[in-house]
Amino acid sequence: MNLSGNTILITGGTSGIGLGFAEQLILSGNTVIICGRRADRLQEISHQYPAIITRKSDLQSATERITLCDWVLSRHPALNMLINNAGIQLMGDLTRPLDSGRISSEVETNLVAPIHLVSLLAPTLSAKESAAIINISSGLAFVPISFMPVYCATKAAIHSLTLSLRYQLRNTPVKVFEVIPPSVDTELGHDRRPDKSSSHGGMPVNEFIREAMQAIKLDLLEAPIGDAKNLRDQGEQWFGRLNR
Repeated sequence: MNLSGNTILITGGTSGIGLGFAEQLILSGNTVIICGRRADRLQEISHQYPAIITRKSDLQSATERITLCDWVLSRHPALNMLINNAGIQLMGDLTRPLDSGRISSEVETNLVAPIHLVSLLAPTLSAKESAAIINISSGLAFVPISFMPVYCATKAAIHSLTLSLRYQLRNTPVKVFEVIPPSVDTELGHDRRPDKSSSHGGMPVNEFIREAMQAIKLDLLEAPIGDAKNLRDQGEQWFGRLNR
């Protein structure tokens, strides 16, 4: 996949993997649009990277997803790439009553939003000479950690969704990628940390982005990065290690 000269929409682009992709893709000569819920972060990014186009959007809302896609297609009709990156990672003890609002927010952001966005944008992407949909799943799609069961289930669903989508788009120019991160040094999962601005360690974002972009350039449609290769290929062996 040629990673220059594209018009790209990145969800969850205000931090972590999403912002990392935006920074590198701008440098590679692309038009980059990011969306996120935090207006203050979007404003900061606009000041730091004037070339990045920002749009406030809450992907938990179907109405806002439709508004986002209408806005992007009217302002940036050359759109030929979607990176479904936005995600929420929450703890959950299934042996006790769970807050249905937390369940809904996680499933809506991690799974329903990517499904809806793909359905809204696939007709436009299919009409382009070169196009791509890049779904960010997780090594935990293959080996779940039991204290975050909903997150892991949504990422397993993203893996399955990507396989189906790739088949449905097989006769179009759209390439469908699944990039499979390991633990990456981002704010994801701050639900379980006292300091909500701290990270959980893991692979440096820049290193992850470098390997992910190389995989996309080489058309590796299913691309496990770093330790995610072990989780995908040796799931039974790793389940016990992760859930001790």
